[in-house]
Amino acid sequence: MRKLFLTVLVVISLAVLVLATQVNLSIMHTSDIHGNVFPVDYATGKSSAVGLAKVSTLLKEMRKSNPYTLAIDTGDLIQGTPLAYYYAKVDSSGENPMIAALNHMGFIASVIGNHEFNYGPSILERAIDEADFPVLSANIVFESSGEAAFTPYIIVEVPVEGDTVRVGVLGLTTSFIPNWEEPKNIAGLSFLDPVSTALEYVPQLREKVDVLVVAYHGGFERDLKTGAPTEELLGENVGYQILKEVKGIDVLLTGHQHRTIAEVIDGTVISQPSNWGKVAGKIDLVLEKNNGKWEIVDRSIVQVSMAGYEADSALMAMFQSFEDRVQKWLDQPVGIAIGDFYIDDPLVARLADNTLIEFVNRVQSSVTGAPISSVALFTNDIKGWKTGPITIRDINAVYIYPNTLKVIKVTGADIKAALEKSAEYFTYEDGEIVVTNSWINPKPLHYNYDMWEGIEYIVAADRPVGERVLSIRFMGKPLEMDGEYEVVLNNYRAGGGGGYTMFQGKPVVREVMLEVSEIIANYVLERVAVSATLDHNWSVGTGFIHTVGWNETLRTISEMYGIDASDIMKYNPDLKRVERIPAGTKIIIYKPALEEVPVM
Repeated sequence: MRKLFLTVLVVISLAVLVLATQVNLSIMHTSDIHGNVFPVDYATGKSSAVGLAKVSTLLKEMRKSNPYTLAIDTGDLIQGTPLAYYYAKVDSSGENPMIAALNHMGFIASVIGNHEFNYGPSILERAIDEADFPVLSANIVFESSGEAAFTPYIIVEVPVEGDTVRVGVLGLTTSFIPNWEEPKNIAGLSFLDPVSTALEYVPQLREKVDVLVVAYHGGFERDLKTGAPTEELLGENVGYQILKEVKGIDVLLTGHQHRTIAEVIDGTVISQPSNWGKVAGKIDLVLEKNNGKWEIVDRSIVQVSMAGYEADSALMAMFQSFEDRVQKWLDQPVGIAIGDFYIDDPLVARLADNTLIEFVNRVQSSVTGAPISSVALFTNDIKGWKTGPITIRDINAVYIYPNTLKVIKVTGADIKAALEKSAEYFTYEDGEIVVTNSWINPKPLHYNYDMWEGIEYIVAADRPVGERVLSIRFMGKPLEMDGEYEVVLNNYRAGGGGGYTMFQGKPVVREVMLEVSEIIANYVLERVAVSATLDHNWSVGTGFIHTVGWNETLRTISEMYGIDASDIMKYNPDLKRVERIPAGTKIIIYKPALEEVPVM
């Protein structure tokens, strides 16, 4: 698995004039490229300001301006798009396109990210063998020997006008991979604490180099300046610990969180360039030779958006035939739908259980083992598919975001609060249930309205906000407000995204770090045929809680509200005595907005 590159000589052609006393060194930083070469959104098929082809144009510009430019990637490179999936699962006869792209662009190093393991050891080992640069990680070791499984670091010698600047790059990877990855994909490996590993290596490297870069596939859950908590992400206190506890680091390159960070803290340059190649970090260091030693006298960083850059046509030409095969494959069937998984009307789909949302929730529960799941219909343009062939493009068009899955432990009260939050999506006006204006203006927030599977619930849109969920049941019994339940959500929602603060800081039971679109694709590929199901476990309508008066019966209550007695029983399954209901009993009076239609 290991391909050693402990020292690399970077040859930069320059006329040697006199010994340099000052030099400007630039570093371009990418991370979480996730299989993006072309400037295209595979979910929609439209052009997008992403991908290595655009980054390549920036890199050429940087090198033209400053030949002392190094390019470093911090992981999650070979997984994430249909292009990467096609290479790993369908046709790996040629070079890995992601590795070939970095080879062509002249990267000096990449770091092992957690997603590098997703396709198994053979794909990863082959990628490392094909790379003209080292793939780094000092804290991943062989379980049997404790030796580094990958190249721990690289020392690059940059010739500058008769002298040499030595740049050390130490690679580190989040140690939480065993919480996410399939055990077979990481068999025989141990993941050591990155902070302890950095404390071991940094002092050794500091003595050998003029510039020390730590390239860490991981991030932060604390504000870099104040130390205050920001995001509750499993294991991501590590980046902050490295910054504060490991002395001697000039540049800290990070990733994993898909955040955009450009800071200089206590002399350390910190970079995180979002994801997919949307932006790239541009770090500039000014070095002066004093008393025979190079010292950094100035440093700066910016994150450069790719929106203003044209894609490198030469780079795209290298992979165009492969991309053409990918696009053709996207429209080939990978499974068969038995029944319609289709959204005719997005409002209707959000008013009652539907086959598409139920399917996605069932897939999430299946892959994680969590009994309760929730997901959103992200936009009004999502349709799904009808009876017949299902393509990868169909799947990518349904789950359009690069979310992964988290199983968190919550209380029944948390679930109730989340349902109430979603119920704010609706307003009852002039006898109709409509979408609340603030959820669609100034921009649509449909992705923040969740629908659940694994519980049974009803929502009365005409009730006051915070009092709309009339009933929640789990496995045939009322949900216990102080009970604990495992729920699978996407990583955005599990972190409290969309205003779901009730999920912030909850214990993470397990995670699946594949993107949900890939999870759905694998599910369909494994089963070939998938059947549409509809258990009608939830709906939105109108209603309230009736307190039974003296001598009231089911018949008199039914007549009072003009509702069939069978409907009252349906929404009050714990009601046993129907002739003489004890006074003071609370009964749900509810009418769904839509009639239940059996799935075909």
